[in-house]
Amino acid sequence: MTRAEFAKGSATFLVVIVAGFLSEIYLDRHLASETDKVASIEGAEASSTACVAKDGSWTNWPWSNVPALSPKCRDDR
Repeated sequence: MTRAEFAKGSATFLVVIVAGFLSEIYLDRHLASETDKVASIEGAEASSTACVAKDGSWTNWPWSNVPALSPKCRDDR
């Protein structure tokens, strides 16, 4: 391995690490803002757990991936 190849490999490794770190910061902010939006729209108590409504739709879950085995929504809400 030559010094040039080693330098290219090290630079690539460093760029990937920095990109991962920056995307983590972005995702933390993005997901926190999504959670805040849901809490402000539906109220803090209603947005605490995901549940399945009578028609089979998901309630209180803002993201596209839904948790498996979520409970049915209670009628007294």
